[in-house]
Amino acid sequence: MTNQTAARFRSLHATPALRLPNCWDAASAAVIAAAGAPAVATTSAGVAWSLGRADGDALDRDAAVDAIARIVRVVDVPVTADIESGYGATPKEVAVTLAAVAEAGAVGVNIEDTVAEVPGSLRDLAEQVERLVAAREGGGPDLFINARIDMYLAGIGAEADRFDATVARAEAYAEAGADGIFVPGVSDPAVIAALVEAIRLPLNVMAGPGALAPSELERLGVARISLGPGLATAAYELARKAAIGFLEADSYEAVEGGIAYGTMNALLA
Repeated sequence: MTNQTAARFRSLHATPALRLPNCWDAASAAVIAAAGAPAVATTSAGVAWSLGRADGDALDRDAAVDAIARIVRVVDVPVTADIESGYGATPKEVAVTLAAVAEAGAVGVNIEDTVAEVPGSLRDLAEQVERLVAAREGGGPDLFINARIDMYLAGIGAEADRFDATVARAEAYAEAGADGIFVPGVSDPAVIAALVEAIRLPLNVMAGPGALAPSELERLGVARISLGPGLATAAYELARKAAIGFLEADSYEAVEGGIAYGTMNALLA
């Protein structure tokens, strides 16, 4: 990570909103960058699947960092990495992860506050604050820390209480050194606009089919829009349909119009 690249990424969290297509390996990152993305984000789900593991903190630190390094190597745009909950049981281990991620060349990270071992639960607020403080210490002052709050995504607590609980966590995470707040699972325009108003850091939401259009999210004040595993699942569904067509339908139709071999090879040459 260079200071210049980190500053470039940080500057993208303004108007217009940063649109972040999420990659899952070096080849998908190269394709996304070539399509004109100003930055590339990883999806932890997609990265885990590409390495033969399930999503949900099943990947180990070394495998995750190696994947990040391969992605950074093939693109000329800033890379931000989804590192799940930090690949460490303790704040000290989270700091080690962040140092390794920064060394691999990423300029940003997502860190979530769910507990993978206990589905539908969030870490104790004080514990998550400690982990974010450690993340800042490990990653250094230039790394963009996007603190994810899964209150809405996991459907935690009474619906009427989620907004205030999310805002309270966002403020605590900002005090701990976060640079942005990621609230996946929220889609109501009124709630999104209220979160933008109540949270002092740039707000990131996850979007896709059925969500507000990127331009509409931008008008609400959202600073960052990501697709999560959406691109990866779309690509895998295409592979599934193409395989069925080849195996059962006597057809090659699903693989027509793909990226030319020479074009793809040149992206990674």
